[in-house]
Amino acid sequence: MPSSSKWKEDIWLKVTNVVVFFLFLGSNIYTVANPEDVYRLHRETYLTPAYWAFLIWTFIHLLLLGLVVYQFFDSGKSIIIDGISWRFPLLAILTSAFVHLRAGGHYVMAFFASCLVGSAVSHIYYVIKRYHRSESMNDEIWVHLPFGLYHGWATVMILLSAFEAWGVNAVTHKAGVFTKIFVFLSLFFMQSTSAAYAWGNAEGDVAGSAAITWALFAIFEHQRTSDFIHWSALAFGILSLLWVIQSSYRTFFARAREVATDEERAPLARG
Repeated sequence: MPSSSKWKEDIWLKVTNVVVFFLFLGSNIYTVANPEDVYRLHRETYLTPAYWAFLIWTFIHLLLLGLVVYQFFDSGKSIIIDGISWRFPLLAILTSAFVHLRAGGHYVMAFFASCLVGSAVSHIYYVIKRYHRSESMNDEIWVHLPFGLYHGWATVMILLSAFEAWGVNAVTHKAGVFTKIFVFLSLFFMQSTSAAYAWGNAEGDVAGSAAITWALFAIFEHQRTSDFIHWSALAFGILSLLWVIQSSYRTFFARAREVATDEERAPLARG
């Protein structure tokens, strides 16, 4: 529970986090109601996933709603207020700018905005992974999980935004050789990034790998006009799923070893 003497510390940042969440991020929760209508308004490309892929925005933002509550607790203050600090409001503003630019059809500007979003979330991701290791289930659920998903999804959105800005319109143009090459390279990059999440540290990062795997299977489901793109997405999706399993395995056993080590040290400490 929040300490009566501490919950008001850094109150301006805490209030700002609440305000920017509801003003700039809360709108994406609308996708729960009807994501198909919302996301089919955008330009169709040969990397566009099925509309249900964008439901991940809703899941991320619901977790971040928990984050803005968790910041008022002593255990949450350390990682959210002292660690992430003003980076969260910045991320919220940049994400909102990206969403609105993309919704308005300003795809080139949306691409550059997506790069800024990727940079901002990467900085947060580095801070929490490097300096604020998860010490409780609340840390894992309300901080590490949403930003792991956010980081993986940002990679997907940067690539998709690039195709929306400079790729051919999949409704009016068939996929040529160069389009297929660039799509294949993008799918390969996504799968490679998923592998990097799995092997990036001793525990791996299930969330980042899962976000990319989700996108790859959504691309497979949606891209049916080109067999090459369709089956390439499936192949890379299966590979990425293997990285999710690998990352889950490493996470489980890394933490199991920590528990065993703590239990072995306990008798020595008492002695």
